[in-house]
Amino acid sequence: MSQNDPTVDPTPRLSIIAPCYNEAETIVEFHRRASESARGAVGDAYELIIVDDGSSDGSWALIQQLSGDGGRTVGVKLRRNYGHQAAVTAGLSLSSGRRVLLIDADLQDPPELLREMMGLMDGGAEVVYGKRLERERETVFKRASAAVFYRLLDRISSIDIPVDAGDFRLMDRRVVDLLLAMPEQHRFTRGLVTWIGGHQVPIEYNRDARYAGATKYSLRKMVRFAADAITAFSVQPLRIATWAGSLTACFALALLVYSLTQWARGLVVDGWTSLIIAVSGLSAVQLVVLGIIGEYLGRLVTESKHRPQYLIDAVQARGRETRLPSRAVDADAPWRQALLANYTAPAGPAASDQSTGSVASIRAIAG
Repeated sequence: MSQNDPTVDPTPRLSIIAPCYNEAETIVEFHRRASESARGAVGDAYELIIVDDGSSDGSWALIQQLSGDGGRTVGVKLRRNYGHQAAVTAGLSLSSGRRVLLIDADLQDPPELLREMMGLMDGGAEVVYGKRLERERETVFKRASAAVFYRLLDRISSIDIPVDAGDFRLMDRRVVDLLLAMPEQHRFTRGLVTWIGGHQVPIEYNRDARYAGATKYSLRKMVRFAADAITAFSVQPLRIATWAGSLTACFALALLVYSLTQWARGLVVDGWTSLIIAVSGLSAVQLVVLGIIGEYLGRLVTESKHRPQYLIDAVQARGRETRLPSRAVDADAPWRQALLANYTAPAGPAASDQSTGSVASIRAIAG
């Protein structure tokens, strides 16, 4: 049947979203395994969207080569490294499948689980998330810190976020649309999906070691990620700050009563040590409380700016690169609908004027 036949549903059954950052050593193998798993689950009715989050190691060149597979692989290049969660959101915003699989390109999460996840979704699940049992070749510090983080977050958050579960998950279209409707800048995808609710089921698996290369998640990035998660789903740190301030005030009041009592009894003792301890302790608590408040306040400032979470530099499909015009930076701009409608269509004539930023030029470029 013709691709233009109105009786044919052009919507792919499955979208696979894979953010990557400096994964040149794994991209080709990931593409092979993910494509094989997708074909085994839905035949050719899938799209594989690989999001390059500002890589500097040649990942984009490889993605460009892989995109010449008949339109099933789409490369998305962000203008710089915006972070894993922003790259995930970029991929989701361009997906069109009735079901969407989130998976990292480092092959620690096996794409071969896709068929089993699809079966669970056929049974009524809206979200099937991967729950890690073992973590191969990860350091003791990494395993211990991850265990502490997930359990602490589960304890203090306002919702029950599954422990030992990352972003590796299969979601139906309705969940994805609800997720994209949330405007947070500091995103914690697994928490947002849990917040949406619905029928969500786990699938247990052993997480593999990286196929190649080293992790790109530094300690600083992990701390920032943990802070985003905690501040997004819990106000407990603010309450802890309140209790700490209250206890400190009680201590200061007791110290004042004791000092006045000793003065009245004529037992004033010259003691720099006790003074310094008291002042240092009070100052430390004040600074910690201000720091906690500052974390929440800083996120409010960021949210109030309403900047886009990411900027897309180019989209590659069917072996052709679409360089997006400077006007095409708004997540709700018309170019996005035009791009979604056309990037998998047969190649068309080049635009006569690609500098205008019009929907027509995007249609021509995206083909």
